[in-house]
Amino acid sequence: MQRRISITPDATRCSTCMLSELCLPIGMSRDDVEKLDELVQERVRLSKGNTLFNLGDAADAVYGIRFGSLKTQLEDASGHMQITSFLLPGEIIGLDGLLTNTHVSNAVALEDSEVCVIRIQEMDKLSRHLPVLQQQFRRLMSKEINRSHQMVMSLGALRSEQRLAAFLVNLSQRLTILGYSSTEFILRMSRDEIGNYLGLTLETVSRLFSRFARENLIRIHQREVRLLDLPALQALSGADCN
Repeated sequence: MQRRISITPDATRCSTCMLSELCLPIGMSRDDVEKLDELVQERVRLSKGNTLFNLGDAADAVYGIRFGSLKTQLEDASGHMQITSFLLPGEIIGLDGLLTNTHVSNAVALEDSEVCVIRIQEMDKLSRHLPVLQQQFRRLMSKEINRSHQMVMSLGALRSEQRLAAFLVNLSQRLTILGYSSTEFILRMSRDEIGNYLGLTLETVSRLFSRFARENLIRIHQREVRLLDLPALQALSGADCN
């Protein structure tokens, strides 16, 4: 289920949002952030498993994740799905559709989630009076490209155990920024989805989780994970996980 919510005057805005230091306003002055309040006029609430947008949909907006988490995935002619990212609160989704004004992936909620709708047309209007907004957008685009580069490096150069270790370390770092525990968290994605993202089979992911547990690197029960030796996981990953 997807439900659109109009933002009322007394609702949380960019200038009062707890994620403002992570999302679009990051690094902007207080006065500039207050000008962003007029940019977001609508939110979308998604139930777990529902799509925010689909491959081929018109890309007239990007979305800031307010709570919950989503995945993006590509689909080939045979219907095979390839997961390309897992996104957390404060992160922007939908940037990959701006070149052609058409979404090139599907975005699916991993849990009940809510996103802020940032209309491209409204952002273009506001950026005429707020030049720093264009700089912010370039920063977000650069971050997206860097994430893609890291993904290619992971799939092309790292061994299977390095890929999973890097994935856990990266997730730990991102959750820490959000104020959550760096060592204890719940995986919102399934092992099959993790394998799809990392280019590994479900069997390999399950085997590696069991191996990491035997080596006292982690403790795992279903989707509850505790990182017992984060430095060892960082060393095992053999890559920059930021």
